[in-house]
Amino acid sequence: MRFNATLMEALEMELITSQPDLVEMRMPVNQKTRQPMGFLHGGASVALAETAASIGASSNVDLAKHLIFGIEINANHVKSKRDGWVLARATPKHIGKTTMVWQIDIVDENEQLISTARCTIGVTDKKQT
Repeated sequence: MRFNATLMEALEMELITSQPDLVEMRMPVNQKTRQPMGFLHGGASVALAETAASIGASSNVDLAKHLIFGIEINANHVKSKRDGWVLARATPKHIGKTTMVWQIDIVDENEQLISTARCTIGVTDKKQT
């Protein structure tokens, strides 16, 4: 899986841990990820959450035979942040043949909860051409 020339690169996301049952990623809180009032943008947090869930889902399928894609995501932003880093931890709640549900908690450097999200991932067969 290549991450260059993607949203992941644009927002400076870094993959730390990639296992079928845990994905950890971090992202800076900087000029690329802040909203105009100077706080971490909720959309940047959601992008981090869905990216972590998608990477986790991809490690649970054969990518030569299947495609994965986000179907739904919801998030609650519980604390603001102006600078530093945030860390997303994604864990699967359901791994099925056609859908997966991932729970993603985003914390700061002090393990304070910033956002929590749930993402549903779809799994389809690749069409043979």
